[in-house]
Amino acid sequence: MRRLLLRLLINAVALYLAVVLVPGIHSEGSWVTFLAMALVFGLVNALVRPILTFLTGLLIILTLGLFSLVINALMLWLASYVGAMLGLSFTVDGFVAAFLGALVISLVNWALTLLVGDHRHAGERSR
Repeated sequence: MRRLLLRLLINAVALYLAVVLVPGIHSEGSWVTFLAMALVFGLVNALVRPILTFLTGLLIILTLGLFSLVINALMLWLASYVGAMLGLSFTVDGFVAAFLGALVISLVNWALTLLVGDHRHAGERSR
């Protein structure tokens, strides 16, 4: 449970930095908006991304994995659409903004996960 909350906070920080750094990604909400969007983004990634990755598997292989960046952008764009339907003030203006935002979110997620450590195998290390 603690790991899930940590991932939610990391995603919220990553979404905030995407709003700050990428023109074309906007939010007028508070930290609650970013936490709610992090939850929406996580659900979209958990439910839609595996299906899309499966359907485009050959394209991902042919591009040596670079097409997964396009999938990341589509997931951010879809999450902003779902967030708008839920009344959250988080918008992505187009594919280019989604692509750059997905890059920022990926880099921030990687850096913060590296900083706080991966707690997946914490039980195995203590044995």
